[in-house]
Parts: sequence; structure tokens; C-alpha cells
Amino acid sequence: MRRLLLALPFALLPLVAAQAHDEKEHGSLGTHEHGTAKLNAALDGQTLMLELDSPAMNLVGFEHPATTDADKATLAAARAQLEKPLALFQLTAKAGCSVASQKLASPLFGDVADADDDDDDDHDEQAAGEAHHHEHSDIHASYEFTCTSPDALNSLSLAALFKTFPGTHKVVVQMIAPSGQKGLEATPDNSTLKF
Repeated sequence: MRRLLLALPFALLPLVAAQAHDEKEHGSLGTHEHGTAKLNAALDGQTLMLELDSPAMNLVGFEHPATTDADKATLAAARAQLEKPLALFQLTAKAGCSVASQKLASPLFGDVADADDDDDDDHDEQAAGEAHHHEHSDIHASYEFTCTSPDALNSLSLAALFKTFPGTHKVVVQMIAPSGQKGLEATPDNSTLKF
């Protein structure tokens, strides 16, 4: 299964190249865009893997370490929601999917931050004149589900994700399923993905 997820970026390279061309023409979206999350989904046999990568701003409304009681409460509430993937990602009930494993990671959760080599220029320009350097914080969530009837798994709804985290306006999805590979965008008004 891990090989399948590792192959996903290579399998979708033509799509990414086309999107990069569009971004150059219409303004770069950058790899850390507030309001936009990324979701990788791979179904292999009875195993469904989902990997969500989102700027913390989308999920908690800030990217700085939680120091106030209000920020700590917001962070704890978001983490509690992310720890309930079957509530966030509605899967076809007949597929009989259950959570086999999950992992959450973020500098905001006390994890060691990855080096952010792609600080985008827009934030640097916005931060000009500020006394501190703004760091981007992402939240990564990986889920593995076991589905007793994977053939019945025909859709995945992100409606609850958008409702739970209203700072998320778009999810860029890369999917590998028995029907093939595809890339698409989900929005609150178009939140159901077909396998």
C-alpha cells in the first residue's frame, strides 16, 4: 500500500505539469495556500489510505504556537475532530470501512517542524515591516481504513470536513482507485468524490 501512495505523485505528474502551466498564467497558488488543503486517496484491495495536508490556518485559524487558553482550546478541538476520520470523511456505508490506524503531525502539536523551503513571496511581502518572521505551520493527517466490502466503496464525501473546518475552501485531491487515477478539486458545493 505504501508503494501505491509513493507512486501517486509520479502517476499524476502530467496533471501537475498542466496545473503548474495554468498557475504561471493565472498566478501561482504556491504549496502553502490558505483555504486550500490537499488530499491523497488510494484504494488497494481492502485498504483505503487517506492523507490530508492542510495549512493550520484552515483548521484552527492561526499558525503560531498556541500560547493563550483560547488558542489551546481551539487546537485541542481541531485535533479531537481530526481524530474522528469516519465523521470527517463519509464513506459508503455498505463498504464496511473501519479505522485501522491514524497519525496526526504538526509543529502546533509539538512535533518537530519540517524545514519550509518554499516560503512564498506573498507572505514575505505582507510581513515586510513586521518585527518577527512568520512561519508556516501545516497539519498532516494520515488514515488507513480496512473495508470489508471495498467493491461497494463508490464515494467519499468531504461535506463534514468543509463544515467542521470552514476555513477550508478547496481540497485538491489526487486519487488512485480500481477505476484508475485522477486529480480533482472538491469544494463545499461539490464535496462528493467518486471512486
